Amino acid sequence: MIGLIVPPADGAVPPEGALLYPRLDFEALGLALSEITARGFDAVRGAIVGRACGLAERGAEAISVMGTSLSFYRGAQGNRELRDAVHEATGLPATTMSSAVVNALRALGVRRVGLATAYIDDLNRRLESFLAEEGFQVAAVEGLGIADVRSVREVPGSTLAALVERVAAADRGTQGVLLSCGGLLAQDFIPGLEARLGLPVVASSPAGFWDVVRLAGRDAAAPGCGRLFEPGLGS
Repeated sequence: MIGLIVPPADGAVPPEGALLYPRLDFEALGLALSEITARGFDAVRGAIVGRACGLAERGAEAISVMGTSLSFYRGAQGNRELRDAVHEATGLPATTMSSAVVNALRALGVRRVGLATAYIDDLNRRLESFLAEEGFQVAAVEGLGIADVRSVREVPGSTLAALVERVAAADRGTQGVLLSCGGLLAQDFIPGLEARLGLPVVASSPAGFWDVVRLAGRDAAAPGCGRLFEPGLGS
Protein backbone atom coordinates (compact mmCIF):
# COMPACT_ATOMS: atom_id res chain seq x y z
CA MET A 1 0.00 0.00 0.00
CA ILE A 2 1.16 3.52 -0.81
CA GLY A 3 0.30 6.13 1.81
CA LEU A 4 -0.93 9.65 1.16
CA ILE A 5 -1.41 12.59 3.51
CA VAL A 6 -4.03 14.88 1.96
CA PRO A 7 -5.28 18.34 2.97
CA PRO A 8 -9.09 17.73 3.09
CA ALA A 9 -10.66 16.39 6.26
CA ASP A 10 -12.38 13.46 4.53
CA GLY A 11 -9.05 11.81 3.75
CA ALA A 12 -10.20 10.57 0.36
CA VAL A 13 -7.62 9.30 -2.13
CA PRO A 14 -7.48 11.87 -4.97
CA PRO A 15 -9.25 10.53 -8.07
CA GLU A 16 -6.13 10.66 -10.23
CA GLY A 17 -4.78 7.61 -8.39
CA ALA A 18 -7.44 5.28 -9.81
CA LEU A 19 -7.22 6.92 -13.24
CA LEU A 20 -3.46 6.51 -13.54
CA TYR A 21 -2.76 3.39 -11.50
CA PRO A 22 -5.93 1.30 -11.15
CA ARG A 23 -3.98 -1.78 -10.06
CA LEU A 24 -2.19 -0.12 -7.14
CA ASP A 25 -3.50 0.29 -3.61
CA PHE A 26 -3.49 3.80 -2.11
CA GLU A 27 -4.66 4.86 1.33
CA ALA A 28 -5.01 8.44 2.55
CA LEU A 29 -5.36 10.30 5.84
CA GLY A 30 -6.66 13.88 5.92
CA LEU A 31 -5.43 16.99 7.71
CA ALA A 32 -8.69 19.00 7.83
CA LEU A 33 -7.03 22.02 6.23
CA SER A 34 -9.36 25.01 6.65
CA GLU A 35 -7.97 27.38 4.01
CA ILE A 36 -5.31 27.47 1.29
CA THR A 37 -3.18 30.11 3.00
CA ALA A 38 -0.01 30.20 5.08
CA ARG A 39 -2.18 30.58 8.19
CA GLY A 40 -4.14 27.46 7.27
CA PHE A 41 -0.96 25.49 6.64
CA ASP A 42 0.58 26.55 9.94
CA ALA A 43 -2.49 25.18 11.73
CA VAL A 44 -2.11 21.64 10.33
CA ARG A 45 1.62 21.25 9.73
CA GLY A 46 2.18 19.80 13.19
CA ALA A 47 -0.26 16.95 12.46
CA ILE A 48 1.59 15.66 9.39
CA VAL A 49 4.06 13.39 11.17
CA GLY A 50 1.27 11.82 13.20
CA ARG A 51 -0.69 11.04 10.03
CA ALA A 52 2.47 9.57 8.52
CA CYS A 53 2.93 7.27 11.51
CA GLY A 54 -0.68 6.18 11.16
CA LEU A 55 -0.07 5.21 7.54
CA ALA A 56 3.10 3.36 8.50
CA GLU A 57 1.14 1.36 11.08
CA ARG A 58 -1.33 0.38 8.34
CA GLY A 59 1.46 -1.03 6.21
CA ALA A 60 2.48 1.80 3.86
CA GLU A 61 5.54 1.17 1.67
CA ALA A 62 6.13 4.86 0.93
CA ILE A 63 4.43 8.11 1.93
CA SER A 64 3.72 11.37 0.14
CA VAL A 65 2.47 14.64 1.62
CA MET A 66 0.03 15.41 -1.19
CA GLY A 67 -0.25 19.18 -0.91
CA THR A 68 1.79 21.48 -3.12
CA SER A 69 1.44 24.80 -1.36
CA LEU A 70 1.37 22.98 1.99
CA SER A 71 4.92 21.82 1.28
CA PHE A 72 6.45 24.78 -0.61
CA TYR A 73 5.12 27.69 1.48
CA ARG A 74 8.18 27.66 3.76
CA GLY A 75 10.61 27.44 0.86
CA ALA A 76 12.92 24.71 -0.38
CA GLN A 77 14.45 24.13 3.06
CA GLY A 78 11.03 23.88 4.67
CA ASN A 79 9.99 21.31 2.07
CA ARG A 80 13.11 19.23 2.74
CA GLU A 81 12.54 19.44 6.51
CA LEU A 82 8.96 18.22 6.09
CA ARG A 83 10.00 15.31 3.88
CA ASP A 84 12.83 14.36 6.24
CA ALA A 85 10.58 14.53 9.30
CA VAL A 86 8.16 12.04 7.74
CA HIS A 87 11.03 9.72 6.81
CA GLU A 88 12.68 9.92 10.21
CA ALA A 89 9.41 9.27 12.06
CA THR A 90 8.40 6.27 9.96
CA GLY A 91 11.61 4.86 8.48
CA LEU A 92 9.83 4.83 5.10
CA PRO A 93 10.70 6.50 1.80
CA ALA A 94 8.98 9.89 1.89
CA THR A 95 8.24 12.68 -0.54
CA THR A 96 5.98 15.71 -0.94
CA MET A 97 3.93 17.10 -3.77
CA SER A 98 6.37 20.00 -4.11
CA SER A 99 9.24 17.54 -4.50
CA ALA A 100 7.06 15.71 -7.03
CA VAL A 101 6.52 18.72 -9.29
CA VAL A 102 10.24 19.55 -9.14
CA ASN A 103 11.13 15.98 -10.08
CA ALA A 104 8.56 15.98 -12.87
CA LEU A 105 9.75 19.25 -14.39
CA ARG A 106 13.34 18.05 -14.30
CA ALA A 107 12.44 14.70 -15.86
CA LEU A 108 10.72 16.56 -18.71
CA GLY A 109 13.69 18.89 -19.24
CA VAL A 110 11.76 22.02 -18.24
CA ARG A 111 13.86 24.84 -16.79
CA ARG A 112 11.83 27.90 -17.76
CA VAL A 113 8.32 27.28 -16.49
CA GLY A 114 4.99 29.07 -16.66
CA LEU A 115 2.86 28.90 -13.51
CA ALA A 116 -0.91 28.45 -13.67
CA THR A 117 -2.23 28.14 -10.13
CA ALA A 118 -5.29 28.08 -7.92
CA TYR A 119 -3.59 30.42 -5.47
CA ILE A 120 -3.83 33.85 -3.96
CA ASP A 121 -0.96 36.27 -4.71
CA ASP A 122 0.98 35.48 -1.53
CA LEU A 123 1.24 31.80 -2.42
CA ASN A 124 2.12 32.59 -6.03
CA ARG A 125 5.07 34.64 -4.77
CA ARG A 126 6.12 31.82 -2.45
CA LEU A 127 5.91 29.31 -5.31
CA GLU A 128 8.07 31.52 -7.53
CA SER A 129 10.65 31.78 -4.75
CA PHE A 130 10.59 28.02 -4.10
CA LEU A 131 11.13 27.19 -7.76
CA ALA A 132 13.94 29.74 -8.03
CA GLU A 133 15.63 28.04 -5.07
CA GLU A 134 15.30 24.75 -6.96
CA GLY A 135 17.00 26.21 -10.04
CA PHE A 136 14.02 27.08 -12.26
CA GLN A 137 13.18 30.30 -14.07
CA VAL A 138 9.57 31.46 -13.93
CA ALA A 139 8.34 32.73 -17.29
CA ALA A 140 4.87 33.91 -16.27
CA VAL A 141 2.37 33.37 -13.47
CA GLU A 142 -1.40 33.64 -13.16
CA GLY A 143 -3.51 32.42 -10.25
CA LEU A 144 -7.24 31.98 -9.68
CA GLY A 145 -7.17 33.57 -6.23
CA ILE A 146 -8.84 30.63 -4.45
CA ALA A 147 -8.35 30.14 -0.71
CA ASP A 148 -11.34 27.87 0.00
CA VAL A 149 -10.37 24.18 0.08
CA ARG A 150 -13.71 22.89 -1.23
CA SER A 151 -13.91 25.38 -4.10
CA VAL A 152 -10.74 24.14 -5.77
CA ARG A 153 -12.28 20.88 -6.99
CA GLU A 154 -15.24 22.77 -8.47
CA VAL A 155 -13.14 24.67 -11.05
CA PRO A 156 -14.20 23.45 -14.52
CA GLY A 157 -11.62 21.80 -16.74
CA SER A 158 -12.32 24.37 -19.44
CA THR A 159 -11.32 27.15 -17.04
CA LEU A 160 -8.09 25.36 -16.14
CA ALA A 161 -7.19 24.63 -19.77
CA ALA A 162 -7.74 28.27 -20.70
CA LEU A 163 -5.57 29.36 -17.76
CA VAL A 164 -2.74 27.08 -18.86
CA GLU A 165 -3.02 28.34 -22.44
CA ARG A 166 -2.81 31.99 -21.31
CA VAL A 167 0.27 31.29 -19.20
CA ALA A 168 1.95 29.38 -22.02
CA ALA A 169 1.29 32.26 -24.44
CA ALA A 170 2.57 34.95 -22.07
CA ASP A 171 6.26 34.19 -22.67
CA ARG A 172 7.67 32.70 -25.86
CA GLY A 173 10.53 31.12 -23.92
CA THR A 174 8.25 28.95 -21.79
CA GLN A 175 9.38 25.32 -21.92
CA GLY A 176 6.46 23.88 -19.98
CA VAL A 177 3.61 24.83 -17.65
CA LEU A 178 3.02 23.83 -14.05
CA LEU A 179 -0.65 23.72 -13.05
CA SER A 180 -0.19 23.99 -9.32
CA CYS A 181 -2.61 22.87 -6.60
CA GLY A 182 -3.36 19.28 -5.76
CA GLY A 183 -7.10 19.94 -5.64
CA LEU A 184 -7.40 20.97 -9.29
CA LEU A 185 -8.79 18.16 -11.45
CA ALA A 186 -6.76 18.22 -14.64
CA GLN A 187 -5.69 14.74 -15.71
CA ASP A 188 -8.52 14.22 -18.19
CA PHE A 189 -7.51 17.11 -20.43
CA ILE A 190 -3.72 17.18 -20.07
CA PRO A 191 -2.83 14.92 -23.04
CA GLY A 192 -4.95 16.96 -25.44
CA LEU A 193 -3.69 20.24 -24.02
CA GLU A 194 -0.06 19.16 -24.42
CA ALA A 195 -0.77 18.24 -28.04
CA ARG A 196 -2.29 21.68 -28.73
CA LEU A 197 0.47 23.63 -26.99
CA GLY A 198 3.41 21.47 -28.04
CA LEU A 199 4.63 21.77 -24.44
CA PRO A 200 4.60 19.51 -21.39
CA VAL A 201 2.00 20.33 -18.74
CA VAL A 202 2.68 19.15 -15.18
CA ALA A 203 -0.30 19.14 -12.83
CA SER A 204 0.23 18.73 -9.09
CA SER A 205 -1.87 15.69 -8.27
CA PRO A 206 -0.87 13.52 -11.26
CA ALA A 207 2.78 14.44 -10.61
CA GLY A 208 2.34 13.55 -6.95
CA PHE A 209 1.15 10.05 -7.84
CA TRP A 210 3.92 9.60 -10.44
CA ASP A 211 6.53 10.57 -7.89
CA VAL A 212 5.40 8.41 -4.97
CA VAL A 213 4.77 5.39 -7.22
CA ARG A 214 8.38 5.63 -8.40
CA LEU A 215 9.53 6.08 -4.80
CA ALA A 216 7.76 2.87 -3.87
CA GLY A 217 9.72 1.04 -6.58
CA ARG A 218 6.77 0.58 -8.92
CA ASP A 219 6.47 1.30 -12.64
CA ALA A 220 5.08 4.85 -12.97
CA ALA A 221 4.35 4.64 -16.70
CA ALA A 222 0.73 5.21 -17.75
CA PRO A 223 0.66 5.35 -21.56
CA GLY A 224 -1.76 7.83 -23.05
CA CYS A 225 -1.91 9.97 -19.90
CA GLY A 226 0.56 12.63 -21.01
CA ARG A 227 4.28 13.19 -21.45
CA LEU A 228 5.14 12.62 -17.79
CA PHE A 229 3.73 9.10 -17.94
CA GLU A 230 5.54 7.88 -21.02
CA PRO A 231 7.42 4.59 -20.42
CA GLY A 232 11.00 5.08 -19.29
CA LEU A 233 10.71 8.75 -18.34
CA GLY A 234 12.67 9.56 -15.21
CA SER A 235 13.50 5.93 -14.52
